[in-house]
Amino acid sequence: MYGFPDITAVVTGASKGLGEAYARELASRGAHLVLVARSADALHALAGELRQTHAVRVEVIAADLSERQSPPMIADTVAGLGLEVDLLVNNAGTGAVGPFLGRPLLPNLRSVEVNIAALIGLTHLLGAGMVERGRGGIINVASTAAFQPMPYQASYAATKAFVLSFTEALAEEVRGTGVRVMAAHPGPTDTGFFDGTTASMDPRSTDSPAGVAAGTLDDFARGRSVSFPGRASHRAGTWVPRLLPRTAVARITGSLNRSAGFDAVSDLGPGPS
Repeated sequence: MYGFPDITAVVTGASKGLGEAYARELASRGAHLVLVARSADALHALAGELRQTHAVRVEVIAADLSERQSPPMIADTVAGLGLEVDLLVNNAGTGAVGPFLGRPLLPNLRSVEVNIAALIGLTHLLGAGMVERGRGGIINVASTAAFQPMPYQASYAATKAFVLSFTEALAEEVRGTGVRVMAAHPGPTDTGFFDGTTASMDPRSTDSPAGVAAGTLDDFARGRSVSFPGRASHRAGTWVPRLLPRTAVARITGSLNRSAGFDAVSDLGPGPS
């Protein structure tokens, strides 16, 4: 296990799931934290636990990353706390599931705002300071979904394809500046991603958030530009779309998602309109 002693890390989506796992893993390795998510209560509870268990500084910023004013507010708050960010973990993510034209529009738009607009905003606002100081790192959490179109998860996979392309380009732009940028591509992870819908993941093929977080941070500490922190079969699956025509890939992934029931998803209780 590689340490991250006395660095300051911003983790988005830190109130649950993979973001919480990143926060716990970083704190256990000696990092001070700025936790960002919508749920202030969950963040404060986690912050109190991490301060007590690991004797690290933990700050909380409650923000809805689907709102365009949130990244500047977060950057201003961090500066107001007198902190210099050494590591940005753009983990927050959301996605819609089901037939694009047969499901509500709002979750798709929210996915674009959180997965793309907020990630770009925080990367720009906090990354510029890293380049000025000549040190720092950014981990953008994409997905194995980034490597192919995915019918019934059309907008989600598209946002992750953006994160993949953007991260690879930015990593090259900052090469030699002392700042490193890495994309992480977890596969299906047990995070409650489909909570609120009838969709579910096969528990036999999901990875644990703790394992994904540890693998991501180890890969970053090793100096890698890309991380596949889940099981080897998930990484192997990303090679198939690179070898086949994209229309064939879309048909294959569409068939897989239909077999999982994603073409007939419904909400559990009232859903957004």
